[in-house]
Amino acid sequence: MGLSISKRVKSSLQKSTGFDSVCDSVYSDCLELSQHAFAGVRPYQLSAASIRLHQSLCDHHPLVKRWVPSPPTQLQIDRALRVVTRPGDSVRDQTLGTAEFKAFAVELFADAVVAGAGQALLRQVPIGVAGIAGVGVVARSGKELVATAIGVYALGVATSVYLGLSG
Repeated sequence: MGLSISKRVKSSLQKSTGFDSVCDSVYSDCLELSQHAFAGVRPYQLSAASIRLHQSLCDHHPLVKRWVPSPPTQLQIDRALRVVTRPGDSVRDQTLGTAEFKAFAVELFADAVVAGAGQALLRQVPIGVAGIAGVGVVARSGKELVATAIGVYALGVATSVYLGLSG
């Protein structure tokens, strides 16, 4: 199917002009809230920044609107911060410049979109499988026919989710 799901989502976010403008706006807000006391965004500001990013991106980016119903968790924020910062830096000394903040936002929301799509897949497949199995029992169909129908259904749902991540 080509690119991995997370690379596909990251590419979609990076190519989006709406995503860039939202990141720039939230970055500027963070600097204003800290009264420009720092050269960039500090780690303690990232939780509030992530909430503002989520609120704005729900209006500007279809992937976030569809797959990320609530703001990213603190665990996702911390994971994205670890990915975009250098391993030797202490948390106290870290500030994210504009490029690092955008990289953080891409990492954060790519992870959140993939997690949301995975949850949707886990919700949809068992319900459909149960329905197909129930119809198979009532209709007294053969095991092979029911197993084939379940396999086709699961593949269809997975393909639908994958294609829905194109943006």
